Amino acid sequence: MSELSLHNLKVNKKAKKKAKRVGRGNSSGSGTYSGRGLKGQRSRSGGKGGLKRRGLKQMLKSKPKVGGFKSFKPRMVTVNIDQLENIFTTGDLVNSKKLIAKNLIKTAKTGVKILGNGKLSKKLNVVANNFSETAKKAIIDAGGTAKLISRQPSKKTKAKIKKS
Repeated sequence: MSELSLHNLKVNKKAKKKAKRVGRGNSSGSGTYSGRGLKGQRSRSGGKGGLKRRGLKQMLKSKPKVGGFKSFKPRMVTVNIDQLENIFTTGDLVNSKKLIAKNLIKTAKTGVKILGNGKLSKKLNVVANNFSETAKKAIIDAGGTAKLISRQPSKKTKAKIKKS
C-alpha cells in the first residue's frame, strides 16, 4: 500500500449515500405508493408531524414547578466590614472609587451597600449608598463615620423624568 498524501486520497463510497428517488414510475421499484403504504394520514403529503412534540409531556414533567418571576431591580454591590478592615488603614476615606481601585468591587453603577460581617477596629470614614444596621453600628463604635449618599439616576432615567 502506498503512502497517504493529498494526491491519492479517495472518497469513501459508503459515506455519500445517494437519496432514494421515489415516485418515478413502477419500473424504478418505488413508484405508485412510494414506500408510504396505502391510505391514511401518513400516506398523504405533510402527514406525519416530526419529533416536535413527541415526549414533550415527559420532558415537562421532569422539570420542577418554579413560580414567580426574576426581579429586574438592580442589586447593590455588597462589601463586608471585615474586607474594609483588611485593606484600608486607620483614618482612610472609603468610597466607591477606592473600593474599585482596591479590587473589592468591579462597578458601582447600581450602588454600594456595606454589610456588618466581621469586626472593625480601625477608624474609617465610609461613604456608601446604603448600610446595614450592624455595619453602621460597627463603624461608629470604631470611631469612624458612616455617610449615606443617594445614588445618581442614569442619563436614561433623567431623560424619562424630563419627558413626563
